[in-house]
Amino acid sequence: MADKIPVNIITGFLGVGKTTAINALLAQKPADERWAVLVNEFGQIGVDKAAMPDADGLHIKELAGGCICCALGPALRAGLATLIRSAKPQRLIIEPTGLGHPEGIIDTLQSGSFKDVLDLRAIICLLDPQLLEDPRVMTHETFQDQLNLADIVVLNKLDLASPALVDKALQGLEGLFPPKQRIEKASQGRFPIELLDLIRDDTLAAQFPDSHSQQQSPSPATAPQPLLLPEAGQPIRRIGQGTDFVSCGWVFHRDEVFDYDRLEIALNNLEGALRIKGAFRIGYVWVFYNRVLEQHDIDKIAWRRDSRVEIIARQALDWDLIERQLQSCIESR
Repeated sequence: MADKIPVNIITGFLGVGKTTAINALLAQKPADERWAVLVNEFGQIGVDKAAMPDADGLHIKELAGGCICCALGPALRAGLATLIRSAKPQRLIIEPTGLGHPEGIIDTLQSGSFKDVLDLRAIICLLDPQLLEDPRVMTHETFQDQLNLADIVVLNKLDLASPALVDKALQGLEGLFPPKQRIEKASQGRFPIELLDLIRDDTLAAQFPDSHSQQQSPSPATAPQPLLLPEAGQPIRRIGQGTDFVSCGWVFHRDEVFDYDRLEIALNNLEGALRIKGAFRIGYVWVFYNRVLEQHDIDKIAWRRDSRVEIIARQALDWDLIERQLQSCIESR
């Protein structure tokens, strides 16, 4: 196995902190190693790459516009082949969308020519204990199978969860069969890099292997569309639709500068959104806005390409109104 590329899938439902956890792993990357990260987003725009570092020895590829486990299956195979050939990584990390079922990805990694090139190691699932309070998440088949197929479960966002919820999560995880190799607690998504080298348990099986492909494959009308360069005052909008969720994203011209206070108020007060992620130019810096339900945070980022935002909801919102609200946050020249 020495000549194979070790690969890990890092899963978890919407907003559990997967990108933050991967950034924490990248901070632990040995300076002399080449790593590649394949990031998948349900939304059409693609925002996560903006939150990741731009560093030597690191190659990041983004696949937006659906789930690589089903709707973007061909794109996953093509993206993997391109990434392996161009980056020649010594380690590969795959981050599926929070709505993605790991089964299809596992099948791809262990089939065809990939099985001779990639060494699938422990699958790591992040879990926010607060999700245990949402019955719609608890009964969601993809959420259940993300846990079923994980070798390691990392409890994250413990600073936001009550001790009772953390205990409830631990008790539930310890009752799973087959038992998990490790159950870890993380602060800001940080867990030991050594977990990546634990062996994958091939006996783990999905309870609902077909549910996701039946529910989430988009129709041709919502297939990913190529993004063009936006003009000032004319952002590009892309809408995606699955059975359970809908997404809408915008890309704004690089020269458009957002007012920090107005933008934060507009995004914080947006009703009906389950998830909002955005990279925005604020004066001379860019920031990453990250909201899960009613909780949000903002951090500085190195991204300089454009401003962009993606919203995920259970049903379509008034996208025209939201676009006007976003544009009202742009400073006058």
